[in-house]
Amino acid sequence: MAKGGLGSGLDSLFSDNASDVQIKTTLRTSELEPNRDQPRKHFSTETIAALADSIREHGILQPILVRPMDSGGYQIVAGERRWRAARMLGLDEVPVNIKELSDMETMQIAIIENLQRENLNPIEEGKGYQELIENYGMTQEQVGKLVGKSRSAIANAVRILSLPEKIIKLLENGDLSAGHAKALLTFDDDEIKIAVANRAANGGMTVRQLERMLQTSVENQQKKKDKKIDNYFVEMEISLNERLGRRVKVDYGRNKGALILEFYNKEDLAALAEKLTVEE
Repeated sequence: MAKGGLGSGLDSLFSDNASDVQIKTTLRTSELEPNRDQPRKHFSTETIAALADSIREHGILQPILVRPMDSGGYQIVAGERRWRAARMLGLDEVPVNIKELSDMETMQIAIIENLQRENLNPIEEGKGYQELIENYGMTQEQVGKLVGKSRSAIANAVRILSLPEKIIKLLENGDLSAGHAKALLTFDDDEIKIAVANRAANGGMTVRQLERMLQTSVENQQKKKDKKIDNYFVEMEISLNERLGRRVKVDYGRNKGALILEFYNKEDLAALAEKLTVEE
């Protein structure tokens, strides 16, 4: 899927090497191998099958970009989905463009090609940026210019990788979005973070609802930081937030407590009262 504003994109990667020879030819599918370091790790069988149907009818319209390997054979730089679809169809040969490329250029092209053609999940995207920063010495600002994003956007994408493993799995599986992940990053307690993430994934919670839930939890945690938190009240507060679609505070002490419900105007209060009456 093409995206606008992806920095200078692929063109900038070739501009400094415009005189380099790029050979257009065909190669046997068995001579090509995927790049193990490329950011996309998961390929949907359904989308590959749909691409295979298109190739069966129209052929491979855009050659696969490859680079020669010292060990022999060729490494795919851009076009792994086309190569997978060709193998699914049992094609012996595929059209390719052969170009000498450095590891840095290969990684940059792989990230941009994936961002332009098919959305990476937040974990794959963050790992791609992290690879450029840690292994190829790029700054967050340089990566941002390459893909047309701000430095802070790159920083947030990489920060997502610091979330607990259980939440990372939800992101990889598509159960949570990058927006959910960014909201979760604002909270410190991993246990409550995981509990909220699971509720969001299972209940189809919007990012806004998750932000409200986390904000309430953060406020309560700050207020009760010197008290021992009773998980029952925390879970009840989260449940009420989700059921009522608004901020709910459960304020409890040694002998009594208070339930505080947020509303915005008279109409919203009336709707809340009706909902509580119905649910009773």
